[in-house]
Amino acid sequence: MTGILVAAIVVVFIFVANSIRIIQQYEKGLVETLGKYSSTVSAGINIIIPMFQRLRKVDMREQVMDVAPQNVITKDNVTVTVDAIIYFQITDPVKVVYNVANFALAALKLAQTNLRNVIGDMELDATLTSREKINNQLRAVMDEATDKWGVKITRVEIQKIDPPRDITESMSKQMKAEREKRANILEAEGFRQSAILKAEGEKQAVILESEAKKQKSILEAEGQAEAIKRVADAQKYEIDTVYNAIHAGRPTNDLLAVKYMEALSKIADGKASKVFLPLETSGVTASLAGIAELFKEQKKEA
Repeated sequence: MTGILVAAIVVVFIFVANSIRIIQQYEKGLVETLGKYSSTVSAGINIIIPMFQRLRKVDMREQVMDVAPQNVITKDNVTVTVDAIIYFQITDPVKVVYNVANFALAALKLAQTNLRNVIGDMELDATLTSREKINNQLRAVMDEATDKWGVKITRVEIQKIDPPRDITESMSKQMKAEREKRANILEAEGFRQSAILKAEGEKQAVILESEAKKQKSILEAEGQAEAIKRVADAQKYEIDTVYNAIHAGRPTNDLLAVKYMEALSKIADGKASKVFLPLETSGVTASLAGIAELFKEQKKEA
């Protein structure tokens, strides 16, 4: 009796243990009753009926898949080695379990095939410089294909694209030649700009020097003109002063003639080699003639 009770307790314990299933926070549970899908359960403790039901757990977290390096031929018949990584997340656990037998293998083969198609439509130079374009095209194609499997392709990353050794060496030489070409162009442009700036500087210096000489000549001419004007004004003022002083005393022609003779005697004192006489001497000559007549009369009377 005791043995039967113990056996019953063991059976009940095993039954209860097999009935309790714990689902993690990042998982979904698919309950199958007699081999047929019946329900989807969420995280926590769930009860199933042993031997009649089975619980299949599906990881709902984003996962990564490494696409092994493979040789791909570009549009210009160059073989390159491409290595990629695919990030995906299950959105429908029912589809990923019942619509595809092995999702990981199916996604890997799909990625390899579409990678060949995408890169096969591009030339080598475009392949090396358009990784973002390749990523977007491959992600769009795979996302459309895996939609019926309940999987979302979040992103695709091309890790590396390796051309053959000889192509790499040729590209290295080409890039070196291109850099040298740009350096020579920049150096020539620098010399050109330097020559232009030097010529502009010399031109500006000549212009400034000519302008300075012009201003100097103008200022000198203006100074000379001002000096001549001031001398002429001074002489005019002196003549006017003497003229006014003489005429203020009301002199006679005889007195003017005498003064004129005195001035001539001072001018012709033997020190000057040339004597300049005024043109207007008619009045003075008449005075001299009058003085001569006066002397003659006095002599007769004597």
